[in-house]
Amino acid sequence: MPADTFLHDCSNLSRRELLVAGSAVVLSTQASASYAASNIEQKAPMPPYPAARIEPVIDTYFGEAIVDNYRWMENEADPDWVPFMKGQADFARATLDKIPGIAALQKRIGDLSGDTEVVFGIQQAGDYLFVQSRPVGADNFRLSVRKGLDGLSRVLVDPATMRASDGAHVSLDWWVASPDGSFVAYGLSPAGSENSVAHIMNVATGALFPERLDRAQYASVSWLPDGTGFFLNRLNSNAKQDTTDYYKNSQCWLHKLNTDPRSDLLVMGVGLDADISVDPIEFPNVFATPRSDWVFGVLFGGVRRENPVYVATLASAKSGKPIWKKVADISDQVTASVLRGDYLYCLTTKTSDRGSVRKVACNTADFGSSADVVPSSDVIIEGIAAASNGVFIQDMDGGYSQLRFLSEADEISGIELPFEGAFNGIIASTDSPMAFVGLAGWINPYTLYSVDGAVGMMADTFLAPKPQINLGSFQAIRTFATATDGTKIPLAIVSKKNLKSDGNNPTLVDAYGSYQISSGPFFNARRIAFLEKGGVLATAGVRGGGEYGREWWLAGKDAQKPNSWLDLIACCEHLVGLGITSPGKLAIQGGSAGGITVGRAMTERPDLFGVVISNVGVNNTLRTETGQNGPPNIPEFGTVKTREGFSALKAMDSVYAVKDGGMYPSVLLTTGLQDPRVDPWQVGKFAARLQAASKSSNPILLRVDTDAGHGLGSTRSQRDKETADTYAFIFWRLGVKGWQPI
Repeated sequence: MPADTFLHDCSNLSRRELLVAGSAVVLSTQASASYAASNIEQKAPMPPYPAARIEPVIDTYFGEAIVDNYRWMENEADPDWVPFMKGQADFARATLDKIPGIAALQKRIGDLSGDTEVVFGIQQAGDYLFVQSRPVGADNFRLSVRKGLDGLSRVLVDPATMRASDGAHVSLDWWVASPDGSFVAYGLSPAGSENSVAHIMNVATGALFPERLDRAQYASVSWLPDGTGFFLNRLNSNAKQDTTDYYKNSQCWLHKLNTDPRSDLLVMGVGLDADISVDPIEFPNVFATPRSDWVFGVLFGGVRRENPVYVATLASAKSGKPIWKKVADISDQVTASVLRGDYLYCLTTKTSDRGSVRKVACNTADFGSSADVVPSSDVIIEGIAAASNGVFIQDMDGGYSQLRFLSEADEISGIELPFEGAFNGIIASTDSPMAFVGLAGWINPYTLYSVDGAVGMMADTFLAPKPQINLGSFQAIRTFATATDGTKIPLAIVSKKNLKSDGNNPTLVDAYGSYQISSGPFFNARRIAFLEKGGVLATAGVRGGGEYGREWWLAGKDAQKPNSWLDLIACCEHLVGLGITSPGKLAIQGGSAGGITVGRAMTERPDLFGVVISNVGVNNTLRTETGQNGPPNIPEFGTVKTREGFSALKAMDSVYAVKDGGMYPSVLLTTGLQDPRVDPWQVGKFAARLQAASKSSNPILLRVDTDAGHGLGSTRSQRDKETADTYAFIFWRLGVKGWQPI
């Protein structure tokens, strides 16, 4: 995320009220298998699926042979690849379009998602306020500027007016304004690919600078305090897309305004400094901040949470020859840093899994001898942000956010939140005592607050209008399931009030469980369409996530990864035990790395679920590191090059776990052909394997969007359509009256 820019993901925001008692109930596999697998009979036999060529490839890992029948899909130049995916897309579309009510559902979802302006990002720069928002009824987000909260808004960048050369839609990937608001750098990419090209605009005139900087997917732009240029990360010019080298050997450059990018100064990267060892998978980034004569550099190790940190004088960095001093190594477990004046504040888990904040003088860069100014406590320290008069501290407990403030005198005070929910980040600048905080709850719409840390007050900015929805008929319930090892797993349940415990409620359970990312409270207006139809939405805070910090993450990582899907199973059994749902009325959903969780829950307990939804999911973990985004993800999932890594990855692999003759539930898989994060062939393999192996009559559909990637650059209408397809499929396959094809 670009420095000093608040991003609010309105499609899948962060995740979480009243405690409900109950114990997990273990179902009889034999008793429930036929019920879940045959939850609704087909009116007519499913037509044959588009054929997938079987061409076995055998890999041997530490003496164990693994057969891969669909290795050919990893070569997207294979002549059968595009026809197979197009055939799957057409098959899924034809099947979904037969569901009665799907068109009306899509219209309702569109009305819900488009009835109010949605704020996605905000930054205060000088006297100006930059806001990325999607206007009422619009299909994409645009960037505007105004003078203060009450000033007139003026559009700067509107992707809706742009098209790529091939006609694909264009997305605004990122943007960062200069400290005084005179200029803004922003990235554009086509078709949700995230292949950003950086542009620079004069805010006053709207004129663009002549230079374009490509390979700026993870630019992490940080402006010089005087606004004459900025640091940014660029992918290596020699790296080829769709190869494992694509994200390797990226470099951090200093770009001066109105100059040829070929003259940019290299400030951090592989082989640049003999005293700095940079791994090829590390992304070097340099950050400056107003009112400081220092800069700091971070070597982000792909998805690794702990990263080396360095400091240098601003003067040396501006010359293009920074003299780096190491502040912290990986072993110091620094997960976030902010610069304020002559001090670097480092969030570290070295002495406590719950985190502490250490204040390090830049001139000494002595991490080991520096003191913790925010000691560890019962809550998890999730993030920090520096203001002109102190540092904001974002805490979290079980997925629910809390807020504190560290003053210039190193005194800590709490800030009361308006309601129980979760932040999507804190945006502050060392130029101002004010910060911005976005807060949402399960049935509390996203609200953007300004915060004065010294006073401890939060005030609604009214920049994020509330949706025109009556939420008084809904409730959010907070409960805990009991895992097989006795661990209590947080579970949030959202439904209409007066929910009947008759086991007949169509229920959708979402789970993730990776990267120490918490599944805390979030609000998405589209979800109301599911609730209005009598559906129940639940979110399981499974291990591998960050609900309870580093310890919770490690308990669902590597060899402990099975805890992620076993926790989901326990949560689903808990819902059945409470009488909220039953196997034939139960659906699970996971996206991206959540594909591991739901995919393995299904292959472990196909009897427990009526429907499984996996969106752009990681399904073939044994082969993940061979993909474009594989090497940066090795810190999270491991490598097949070690015996321990192979064993763990085999256990996570949903494609491998599918058994011939299995009675699998109804499955909807989705992918975007431009996905830079999870290779579409992972989803293609999973679909082909399930379609070939399943002996139940339940449909297994692969929904393909050729004009989409991982979802980050999708338009509102694309999200509306996918949500409608998902909910209609669930209602159909869970046997809800009125949703059965004739």
